[in-house]
Amino acid sequence: YGLPVVITRCSNNYGQFQFPEKLIPLMIINALNNKKLPVYGDGLNVRDWIYVIDHNKAITLVLENGKVGEVYNIGASREMKNIDIVKLILNKLGKDETLIEYVKDRLGHDRRYAIDSTKIQSELGWSPKFDFENAIENTIDWYIENKNWWEKIISGNYRNYYQTQYGTR
Repeated sequence: YGLPVVITRCSNNYGQFQFPEKLIPLMIINALNNKKLPVYGDGLNVRDWIYVIDHNKAITLVLENGKVGEVYNIGASREMKNIDIVKLILNKLGKDETLIEYVKDRLGHDRRYAIDSTKIQSELGWSPKFDFENAIENTIDWYIENKNWWEKIISGNYRNYYQTQYGTR
């Protein structure tokens, strides 16, 4: 259509304000509530994780300096097994690993997601600034400090707030 388009693709994000159904916030919230932490299959699925702030900065850089028509992969080259993340969260929260509950894996669940971000690094000079260990601590602290936010989502009350503020669609 002749539009000046650039495309970005990224690896798994984590950080503040992530919907509680996703792995990291679900594990944090369940652990805080002493509920079981459901881990698919054997927990050995591998994902590349990028902190949301790094992802946002990469998108801004692509918008400002990327070449029209190009595709940029955004990843932190920080591959981890799901079970290792779950155990790390439990450890940071001082919770016991007996909260882990292995559940049947989803059909067609990929064993590994990863992305090669060489292009954005070499062409635009981008690299992630946050290391996983510090950023996951920031994320855990945020969920501890913002219980009111995620409780509204888990209870479904955020829908009522939206409807009260903006009406129904």
